[in-house]
Amino acid sequence: MRLRNIKGSKEYIDNSPFVIHNPENYKGCWHTLFHNSNPIHIEIGMGKGQFIHTLAEENPSVNYIGIEMYSSVLYRAIEHREKTELDNLFFLRFDAKYLMDIFDEGEIERIYLNFSDPWPKDRHAKRRLTSPNFLSIYDHLLSPLGYIQFKTDNRPLFDFSVDCVKESGKWNIDEITYDLHHSEFLPGNIMTEYESRFVAEGKPICRFVISR
Repeated sequence: MRLRNIKGSKEYIDNSPFVIHNPENYKGCWHTLFHNSNPIHIEIGMGKGQFIHTLAEENPSVNYIGIEMYSSVLYRAIEHREKTELDNLFFLRFDAKYLMDIFDEGEIERIYLNFSDPWPKDRHAKRRLTSPNFLSIYDHLLSPLGYIQFKTDNRPLFDFSVDCVKESGKWNIDEITYDLHHSEFLPGNIMTEYESRFVAEGKPICRFVISR
């Protein structure tokens, strides 16, 4: 679910110094934006940014890029960003299906997918961020030792995602749980806004980590 349209959000985003407005210019040279050669981690569909802000605060030696399609949601993430002094976090208003236009092969160390849109209708399966097409994109972007972390409360989406990983013949499931908050993988977990709400409602959170 996304926020209602916020009047002036597009203009606000267009003028924000925390949003990358010409990402294609950084393909293969993202270190010039961050002025260092630290690893780059991205979150696709970051929502209001609670998760990636926390990561950036806790890991100053990692560069983070939060990617979000919807202006009304990105607006809130920028508001949060303006209250911090982080220099390792930027945002993109961008459609993930074009990621190979802005990132070079092996340029990303880690990808986070948190509570992605499940696109429940079968005809929309290819839009799911864990579909075979997107897994192929991630395979191109990730460094050899890179990995993907995926969390969702949607069991059908999770089962679909696990099947796609297994059928790919390329990815390995390093960690998997169908109830994160009652599992060995909970220590160190950073919650998103959605996750906090779902856990309070007693919904189990599914999570996997995959690599090649």
